[in-house]
Amino acid sequence: MMNNTVTEFILFGLTQDAKKQKVIFGVFLILYLLTLLWNLLVVVTIKTSVTLGSPMYFFLSYLSFADACFSTTTAPRLIVDTLSQKKTISYNECMTQLFAVHFFGGTEIFVLILMSFDRYVAICKPLQYNTIMSQRVCNMLVILAWVGSCIHSSAQIFLALQLPFCGPNVIDHYFCDVQPLMQLACMDIYVINLLVASNSGTVSTVSFIILLISYGVILYSLRNHSAEGRRKALSTCTTHFIVIVLFFGPCIFIYTRPQTTFPVDKMVSVFYTIGTPLLNPLIYTLRNAEVKNAMRKLWCSKI
Repeated sequence: MMNNTVTEFILFGLTQDAKKQKVIFGVFLILYLLTLLWNLLVVVTIKTSVTLGSPMYFFLSYLSFADACFSTTTAPRLIVDTLSQKKTISYNECMTQLFAVHFFGGTEIFVLILMSFDRYVAICKPLQYNTIMSQRVCNMLVILAWVGSCIHSSAQIFLALQLPFCGPNVIDHYFCDVQPLMQLACMDIYVINLLVASNSGTVSTVSFIILLISYGVILYSLRNHSAEGRRKALSTCTTHFIVIVLFFGPCIFIYTRPQTTFPVDKMVSVFYTIGTPLLNPLIYTLRNAEVKNAMRKLWCSKI
């Protein structure tokens, strides 16, 4: 870690307007609670239902868990800071938040890739599906997703720790990330910027391309299926594709461009750190009859 004269940062937040902050507090508190409720509901439903034992739902439960954790890395501090006069965060807390954001964000990316692989095997190799996507294989794939996200977030925190801070210490954002921190570093950030873009930017862009190719192959293979089979497969793939676009669009916008900032950056970040984790379980449950039926059975039995 570099020697710093800065021991804490001040998070600027989304706005300094007192009236807008009260609105932000109410809106984001509701959104965060709904995110936790929906995602935990999906996890509990899948874990307790005997009808949702396929690998697709196994991966979906991990996606919902990652969504809940991903939102928790940023939303609570944003909500609390709207009520605080001085939105300070210590250096160590800032680095911890940065690591957590990239860890759970990376996990979400890798789990989405696993879900696309599962759909590829189910549609393109149906006779070998149970052999290829055995429980042991699924467990190993999830472990690889956790390891991959840990490597990605470790690289991010390593780069952030190379930045010396001599002041000012106001981060023009609502959470700690490498890009806004680089704006405060008292050094030439050209090399660090290239490394950050080659890490986060490459992970986001390459993953998005892999997902597009996989779903392209899936759609091409559907030409040999029956009309009913095509309809069901298209419904599932459409759901997955919506989630992919909603998540990767903002990530690619933020992490692949040169080191410049735009006023819209913070709102784009809100969308992928808070909005997408809320929308994911809604998209999957509203378009999936099996999940909805399992939820009804679970809660009817509890009542």
